[in-house]
Amino acid sequence: MTDEQGKAPGKPDDTVVRRLVDETGITETQARELIAFLGAHSWASLLREAHILTGRNRRGV
Repeated sequence: MTDEQGKAPGKPDDTVVRRLVDETGITETQARELIAFLGAHSWASLLREAHILTGRNRRGV
């Protein structure tokens, strides 16, 4: 079964996965896990959690 865009339900959009990996340096597996946990619609939350995984944050602390 697929949704109206032809994607399997619950499968993260590969574009979002790739962007998260490219912008934060986390692995594709980590990106998919974050998206599964947080959803693909909260980019700020995804970035925050990805930076936590990599030990970086926006304040440079």
